[in-house]
Amino acid sequence: MAENSNSPHVSVFASPGRYVQGRGALGRLGPLVVGFGSKPLVLADGVVRDLTEPVLSGSFEEAAVPLVFERFGGVPTRAEADRVSSVIDEGGHDVIIGLGGGAAIDTAKAAGDNAGVPWVSAATVASTDAPTSALSVVYTESGAFESYRFYDRNPALVVVDTQYVAEAPARFLSGGVGDALATWIEARAVRRAHSHNMVGGFPTHAGTALAELSWDLLWSSSLPALEAVRSDLVTPDVEAIVEATTLLSGLGFESGGLAAAHAVHDGLTAVDRTHHLTHGEKVNIGSLTQMLLEGEEASDIDEFAEFTARVGLPTTLTEAGLGEADEAVLEEVVRAAMDPSETIHNLAFEPTHQDVRDALRAVEGVGRRARSRAGLGEPTPEDYT
Repeated sequence: MAENSNSPHVSVFASPGRYVQGRGALGRLGPLVVGFGSKPLVLADGVVRDLTEPVLSGSFEEAAVPLVFERFGGVPTRAEADRVSSVIDEGGHDVIIGLGGGAAIDTAKAAGDNAGVPWVSAATVASTDAPTSALSVVYTESGAFESYRFYDRNPALVVVDTQYVAEAPARFLSGGVGDALATWIEARAVRRAHSHNMVGGFPTHAGTALAELSWDLLWSSSLPALEAVRSDLVTPDVEAIVEATTLLSGLGFESGGLAAAHAVHDGLTAVDRTHHLTHGEKVNIGSLTQMLLEGEEASDIDEFAEFTARVGLPTTLTEAGLGEADEAVLEEVVRAAMDPSETIHNLAFEPTHQDVRDALRAVEGVGRRARSRAGLGEPTPEDYT
């Protein structure tokens, strides 16, 4: 459930201080970050550092601030956040920049909060809506969901360079679409149920409307945007999808609220056989599960499944590695998804464990029919390895 679920009956909207998106945006990072500190620390893995260091060197030199990298360990665990916050303290850094994807960015938020310094999100992929939010998803060392960690402020600055997004593997953007499509599915459920959002209040009209706007852009621009990034191109459709998956979905999920789709994602992380899927790919299984749980029109569910299959997202348990899973494995997924702290309890009704398990099982048939209509053939887990 969202933080402060016993908060007064107020509506709350949260957002980052500034959002900058476009081709070449990383080249502006140095001048932009000096408003928040004079000794930044950049958290990134080795691949992202190699890709971005030439651009950042010039940008930070222009701003007359030192460029200091710290290598990200790869998994956003509590221990990794503690390690990085120690680096901040020991180096006297006054701002931290999470550079790359959602895992590095979420870790930078946690480390910045530990150390008491502002944090900046600099995204080179559009695979999740993590960059804008005032929370981190914390995982165990093995990659299972552990908890949400909430902060009293959002990133001071978010920078997204769409040229890097276009040059990244298309699977990253596809995953971002899966994550963002869930935003409206969940936000509308939260509003119907009069539940709390992720910042401890009721959703504002703005938060819910931004979730719906993200949905509309995703349906109109996802397929041409994915076609463009397969050729490393930045087009208006790519810019629209990056905004939808990063800014609009980020504001929409945080201020609109989460429900069953992300809870099912969290449940899927509890079993090793799903770890080949990205965050957004698991979320798509969760979106289908929520739609089935809520009794959405069959035609709407079929349309959604076919569209997301064309986007390149998994729509079956088989693709998730659960096609032959026995009841014990599925029960582990359901148990984690139904944890008392989970956002599935934001629905307008309280599903039983059997309700969730049956909806999860029903995803297989829906997804197979969708793949057949899309001409994609039989699903296999190897599609996502």
